Amino acid sequence: MGLIRFAVHPASLTEDWPEVYRGYLTGADGRVFPTRIEVDGQIIGCRRATSESCKFHVAFPVEGFGRPFVSSASLPERDQPYVLVVELARGKIVQLRNQASSWELSGMQIPPAFAAASRAAHHAFGRAASAQADVAGSTKLATEALHHAFVAAEILTRGYASQALAGRLQRFGGLPASIGCDLQSSVPQPEANELFTAAFNAATVAVPWRSIEAIEGEYDWGPIDRQLEWCEQQKVENQKMKGEHQKLLVRGGPLIDFGPDGLPPWLARWEHDVFNLRSFICDFVETAISRYAGRIRIWEVVARANSGGAMTLNEENRLMLTASVLGVAKQIDEEGQLMIRVDQPWGDYQARGQHRLSPLQFVDALHRSGVGLAGVNLELAMGFLPRGSARRDLMDISRLIDSWSVLNLPLHVTLASPSSLEDDPLSHSDWEVDPRLWPEATAEESQAETLDRVIELLLAKPSVAGVFQTHFSDAERHQFPFAGMLRADGSPKPALERIITQRQQHKRRD
Repeated sequence: MGLIRFAVHPASLTEDWPEVYRGYLTGADGRVFPTRIEVDGQIIGCRRATSESCKFHVAFPVEGFGRPFVSSASLPERDQPYVLVVELARGKIVQLRNQASSWELSGMQIPPAFAAASRAAHHAFGRAASAQADVAGSTKLATEALHHAFVAAEILTRGYASQALAGRLQRFGGLPASIGCDLQSSVPQPEANELFTAAFNAATVAVPWRSIEAIEGEYDWGPIDRQLEWCEQQKVENQKMKGEHQKLLVRGGPLIDFGPDGLPPWLARWEHDVFNLRSFICDFVETAISRYAGRIRIWEVVARANSGGAMTLNEENRLMLTASVLGVAKQIDEEGQLMIRVDQPWGDYQARGQHRLSPLQFVDALHRSGVGLAGVNLELAMGFLPRGSARRDLMDISRLIDSWSVLNLPLHVTLASPSSLEDDPLSHSDWEVDPRLWPEATAEESQAETLDRVIELLLAKPSVAGVFQTHFSDAERHQFPFAGMLRADGSPKPALERIITQRQQHKRRD
């Protein structure tokens, strides 16, 4: 078993750093190794089954940025421990230089402010790398370098997003992507209708099997019918044709959720009989799509099959069931656009050693099998535990989208960003926000700023066809606490106002 070690300073850091145990190693090709983290005083040991060179990824405190995930450069094993912060700073600077070079070659104008921040990061890192015999001294300098590198990455990525989005708007004469929101279990109150249509031109009608068929053979389609009727009554302004209005774009699903608590409880008796289980699952999908044929043309058929958690289904069974479900859905609605939702798209969960395929490999296997996949929905629930993703900066999000673009499938992204770190009595008891990952006590303005920057970046990506929020109102019980656009009392948050402003800015650029 391979072991790579890192020295940290001060030793007290490891006493108040639970995120270190969620760190993991990846190989040169990006695959995540099952990783065991061991902490002994000032030394962090990372064990995996191979001894090849690897990168270490861990949430680490960066001034002004909270505790985002940071990655080292590729490191070989050696007897002497590496100084952790020096290697994290090296990794971020390497990533920064490569990305800046790539974007500049593609024609991007590098923002003037980037040079100063990049210079400061390189200068501090050079001093830190040459003083590693003094762990305390080199850590201080490397911490400074890491801060400047994150500042430079923010400047660079925001510059890319602004320029790329302007080019995309000019080319298409309007925004060629939908901005939407999942409706969950209810429709907005009448007084919020105008806010919804001002911010969004698309909506997802939830079709949760667990609540529709809570008792085997007894269906309750009422909530879905009401949501769909509401969507069909709404009109949104067509940004390509000023003064004209169009229907709200409707997406349905997910029909099958392979995450924890995603399937009806009565189905548990069949969890060891995968063939009968497939029959039940396919029957529900056929029933749902047939019921709404012609009214819903975009279906999110399966969610969270890549990570799992439903019953005792292993990865092979989930892959087989997903392929079967997509095949049935295509037979029922040949003109329908079918997609699946991928949670934790960076593949952090692979570090537990229970998954053989990365999220991208899982979807690629489905796509190659010819099941008619027409899109992928990436769920970015950053900072939520236990099944969300660790927080990443804009540059890491940009690189993620680029890596998924190799599938040549339209990408949809579903975002969840909290506006509070308090306990939410309406949320699922197993889900919570990790307060350590955020720059400071996350408030509504922080949520607004995060979503504003991330949405602009996503809309700038040619492969992104839609950006959705997980839910509209915090009055609803939801697995992602405080990620709604309205407060529980129905008043709008600053995040909703930012989205409305963005849509109007896109109009002005037409």
